[in-house]
Amino acid sequence: MHRTLQRKHILFGLYASRVAMVLIYIFSPKTDLNFYIFAAALGFTWLATVAPTAAVTGKLFGTRYLATLFGLVMLTHQIGGFLGSYIGGIVITQFGDYGWMWYADAVLADTAALLVLPVREPRTAA
Repeated sequence: MHRTLQRKHILFGLYASRVAMVLIYIFSPKTDLNFYIFAAALGFTWLATVAPTAAVTGKLFGTRYLATLFGLVMLTHQIGGFLGSYIGGIVITQFGDYGWMWYADAVLADTAALLVLPVREPRTAA
């Protein structure tokens, strides 16, 4: 797939699909079946961003320091994961449900999708 599409477009599609999945889940009836469909659909994109993110990082900065740079990418990802869990705990304590966190998730995924589009991937010979 990466030979026909730029990696940034693959990342955009993955992030945008997550936005769509979350919004569909937010507005769908909360049944067991809908939950399992949502969980399975979201699971298909779980680690799908790792390879295109590493590829974009390598193309932008070269492969010499790719391990260090991707380590920083993963560090920021883990910090975001911590903040999501921590803030989610605050939200459930203050408001009694996770509704606001689902909206925040959709906004952040949409922001990620839009931020990846202006990335200028250097052209390399095939």
